[in-house]
Amino acid sequence: MSPISDQMTRIEALKHLGEVFRQIGIETAQRDARLLMLDAAGIVHTDLIKAPREALGAQAAQKLASHVEKRLTRVPVARILGEWEFWSLPFTLVTETLVPRPDSETVVAAALIALKDRRHASDGLRILDLGTGSGCLLVSLLHEMPGATGIGVDIAAGAVATARLNAERNGVGNRAEFHQANWAEGITGPFDLIVSNPPYIADPIIDTLEVEVRVHDPRLALSGGRDGLDAYRAIAEAIPSLLAPGGVVALEIGSDQSESVPKIFAGLGYELEGPFADFGARPRAIVLRRPA
Repeated sequence: MSPISDQMTRIEALKHLGEVFRQIGIETAQRDARLLMLDAAGIVHTDLIKAPREALGAQAAQKLASHVEKRLTRVPVARILGEWEFWSLPFTLVTETLVPRPDSETVVAAALIALKDRRHASDGLRILDLGTGSGCLLVSLLHEMPGATGIGVDIAAGAVATARLNAERNGVGNRAEFHQANWAEGITGPFDLIVSNPPYIADPIIDTLEVEVRVHDPRLALSGGRDGLDAYRAIAEAIPSLLAPGGVVALEIGSDQSESVPKIFAGLGYELEGPFADFGARPRAIVLRRPA
């Protein structure tokens, strides 16, 4: 790769890096080039549109070169930037948290659909987020329901601290609590909504995933046990004592789990809604409703 020069213009850098990333098989080459260049230059997209031929300058060129060096070793862009967008909100990331993915927005959408009668009259509504990670599910839901409060739980201390930071960052910190615990251990209900994006990848599959995931995402947040269903069994055991009558549970699932996950909850007497499809038209979320 030819060096990034301080005399290189913004648009030249975009074209150059897009080609470099494409050559090593990065599917999101042009997007990655744009995000890394914007961050290095300290600008937003409208600045790029207004002045595409402005030179990078020494400081931006040096920072961009560092970004590119990391991306060429398949460090995800979100990890390089230290944050990512979810539900149009910014979320700080650390090594203990997954990168929020657009597919997971399906869980937020499914929960809001399930609670459509209470979404705009959410005073007193309580939410529990199991395995909160960056807090993206809980924070997004609280952002949509200004009368609701919530608790996020994660086994990783770094995730708990980061979720708390993200709640404050997005203006819902006064309505959110975060606790370090193994699933719902020590948590007292009842809750009107329980959400989770649990680890659901079967352990033998993890080492076959792309480098960006198997190396840079926390294995604890990926590992669903031998069959990928261990977390759902733990959730099924926990929710009967936590979910209010008429309450709902919204869960992310693997695209091949639309039958296996509901079977785990079949004996609880909940009504199944979904599956709800993600942006790729794959099953990505289910809702379980407890009869009132």
